[in-house]
Amino acid sequence: MAIREFQLYNSMTKQKEIFVAKESGKVGMYVCGVTAYDLSHIGHARAYIAFDVLYRYLKHLGYEVTYIRNFTDVDDKIINRAKEVGEEPLDLSKRFCDEYLRDMNDLQVLVPTEQPRVSENMIEIKNMIAEIIKNDCAYAADGDVYFSVDKFPAYGRLSGRKLEDNRAGGGGRAQDSLTSRKRNQNDFALWKAAKPGEISWESPWGPGRPGWHIECSAMSDRYLTSSFDIHGGGMDLIFPHHENELAQSCAARPNTCEIKYWMHNGFVNTNNEKMSKSLGNFFTIREVTKLYHPLALRYFMMSTHYRSPVNYSLDQLDIASDRVFYSYQTLLDCEEALIPFREKNPEGSVPKGKNIRITPEAQECINKLKNDFYAKMSDDLHTQDFLNGALQEILKLMNSSLTKLKKAKQQQQSLFLSLAEMEKEAKMVLDTLGLMSSLSYSEVLEQLKAKALTRANLTEEDVLQQIEDRTQARRDKDFAKSDKIRRDFEAMGIALMDVGNETIWRPCVPRLETEETVAVASTEVKQKSETVAVASTEVKPNSETEETVAVASIEVNKISI
Repeated sequence: MAIREFQLYNSMTKQKEIFVAKESGKVGMYVCGVTAYDLSHIGHARAYIAFDVLYRYLKHLGYEVTYIRNFTDVDDKIINRAKEVGEEPLDLSKRFCDEYLRDMNDLQVLVPTEQPRVSENMIEIKNMIAEIIKNDCAYAADGDVYFSVDKFPAYGRLSGRKLEDNRAGGGGRAQDSLTSRKRNQNDFALWKAAKPGEISWESPWGPGRPGWHIECSAMSDRYLTSSFDIHGGGMDLIFPHHENELAQSCAARPNTCEIKYWMHNGFVNTNNEKMSKSLGNFFTIREVTKLYHPLALRYFMMSTHYRSPVNYSLDQLDIASDRVFYSYQTLLDCEEALIPFREKNPEGSVPKGKNIRITPEAQECINKLKNDFYAKMSDDLHTQDFLNGALQEILKLMNSSLTKLKKAKQQQQSLFLSLAEMEKEAKMVLDTLGLMSSLSYSEVLEQLKAKALTRANLTEEDVLQQIEDRTQARRDKDFAKSDKIRRDFEAMGIALMDVGNETIWRPCVPRLETEETVAVASTEVKQKSETVAVASTEVKPNSETEETVAVASIEVNKISI
């Protein structure tokens, strides 16, 4: 069976290209990992979610993927941080490697095929440096080894930069510019001579440690050879890191080096400035997931195309969290509605009898879901278009079908079958995107509710007490008080919903409404009473005009996200 065709943007050619694997049905992919000296920030989350989406999609299409993502556990930053805290460098880096893996697990980033570390690949690194020297593209100088950019005419072809435009120290580490040992200011370190008291390894050039760039050339060569399909990382790595990597790899393996596709994700910005540890304007993954479910952070990152910058925004995280809740609530409602149907069919499938067919509306929606999913994903992974389009449409139809099922006396079998098929297809795409948890729907919903309470600085008991106070206020016909309780909760991201004879709560996007705004909204909803009536079938009618409208509006919002 032929694998579906798709396109990726190649940073080398500056255009989208149809992906053609070097070996049919197999893909080799290398993504530069973290320098492990601190907790990872959400810029890291952006990169590794982006390439996790690619990894998952390649596997979904049927490729056998060898995915390598390294750890830099030997580096100036690690050494400096270890000195500050009085810890051995390798112990410190191991600790933060473990913390990073915990963060990735929370974000449902799949474990790569291999996760090599610099400290475990010294033989390969030294051997590659020796090859580059042998091929006359590097030179030793008083214990250091530098790559000679003058000996590599193709230097700059990835980034498009000219040598005369580069600053001294282009090797990516400031101290490179302080030495007079270089033949050209743009030469960069392959091996650094040991400084007193620093961690070091023996080498033909004296004790020392690798430069920043050589590690990825050596590790990709070890695990994928010098010829593989995809090399990825953040846009900030195009120069100098990936430019230098490419030069090193080709200098060491001049006859075999070929990386077909270079891919780079956009930055996460804070106030339109790149987020990074060096600028001090970053948020760690832990800081964000303390308040928001990891699935909400993943959804937030995927709501912008991976090559575009994404601006860190609590408002957008609130929306992402709400959409994850909506998705899981819809799936839970569907699962519960299908219980009696599936009890009669233990194998989990619904028999398609002569007179039992999926509704035309459901079939059309499923077809659109599949077509849009493959069209958007196969066009350079446009996750945001799919999440905002076809996925929302099928969830909306599932909700309206559930409403119909509660009313229907005829064609129940057709609605059951339609719901079962829509649920299956929705789960398939959510799973491929890494948005399906291994936990049950109800467990994820409870976690999302717990995060909402944390953001609102409330406990479950606080909410239940206020619900009781609101119920009493309604009995007393003190609608001003009951409306205020509802609006206060909405401002904190808590929606109260009257269902049957009880009031329940769920997270929502915080809404700050003035009395005038509510009154206008009330008028607008009255004018669309038929829409509200369908959406709020289960909302208990009462004499509180504003409250009835607000609760109905929550339901409309839930369905029309």
